[in-house]
Amino acid sequence: MLTLTRLLSFVGSRVPHPSLSVNYLSMCPCLRAPKRRSPYSSVDSERYSSLVKSVMSTRVSSQTPETLQAEDEQVFGPVVKAQTPSSRPERRAPKTLHPFLNCGDALETEEPESGPPARILLNRGQGRSSVPSVTRILQQTLSPEQIFYLERWKRRMIAELGEEGFRDYNQNLFRQGKLFHSALEDLLESGETWKNKDPSETHKYQPEVQGYMESISHILEDVRAVRAIESTVKHDTLNYLGVADCVARFRGVLCVIDWKTSEKPKPFLSNTYDNPIQVAAYAGALNNDGNYKYQVENGLIVVAYKDGSPGHAHQLNSELMLENWKSWLVRLEKFTEQRSGHASSTFPEKRQEV
Repeated sequence: MLTLTRLLSFVGSRVPHPSLSVNYLSMCPCLRAPKRRSPYSSVDSERYSSLVKSVMSTRVSSQTPETLQAEDEQVFGPVVKAQTPSSRPERRAPKTLHPFLNCGDALETEEPESGPPARILLNRGQGRSSVPSVTRILQQTLSPEQIFYLERWKRRMIAELGEEGFRDYNQNLFRQGKLFHSALEDLLESGETWKNKDPSETHKYQPEVQGYMESISHILEDVRAVRAIESTVKHDTLNYLGVADCVARFRGVLCVIDWKTSEKPKPFLSNTYDNPIQVAAYAGALNNDGNYKYQVENGLIVVAYKDGSPGHAHQLNSELMLENWKSWLVRLEKFTEQRSGHASSTFPEKRQEV
């Protein structure tokens, strides 16, 4: 019994007391865990104390959406909201709505469709007419948005091709367009279709022209009763002129036809930009030109592709033609105003010279 008691007392003296072990570890600086620094310890709590109290004291913010918007507008300026289609400004109406059709004279809307197509040449030689063309008027009355995208495309092409390469590119496009129109004239005057034409005759055209013609061959099958080809039309009252590519029946409807070439697909009428206005301007001039004894209320824009892929035919019925006629009158008024302003600004200089 005595021996057991001594043994227990000996073991107890060798085991350290738990409290002593904990105190010993906590006092050792090398084993102490580093204290984490809060990211909010550097925040000036006194500065934001009023904000914290106002937020914590109520469940509803003291600032309503109206006051928040007022503060944002004061700091950042008013918000510019995008216009919805319904809130966009309406298309500008012409100051004077000149008639699209010539109702003053008792002209027949139907004319015997016999004989060769009319071809009134445009005289631009000596004694050149000062009457502006449709193309010139449209080019000088482009909207700022149209000018922006046109200039951006031009810069991109120059960066890719260089100045000289860009000039060659434009000249090549002009040359191809001229050859394409010439091939169309030959075909329409002959009364044949491209598919029925002898292969030996089609091969005489350049590959690009062959591609354009193949592209619109299915459209040409519906073109009949050609009245005019590359013929000048002039509106004496409104003082402008143009050269209509073709006047013929497309699927039985008499149309002013405009042939276009494109490197990109244009499956929708909206892809043709100002071309509908151009066609309406030609038709309006033709309807008021004494050289033509008929009236045209419809239009057609035909887009041909160099690779021979199927072209697109965009028809403009009488309603669309009237809408684009109004747009043309607005552009014509803008051109007249620009020219009048330029003339008035240069007139004092001429007087001083005299």
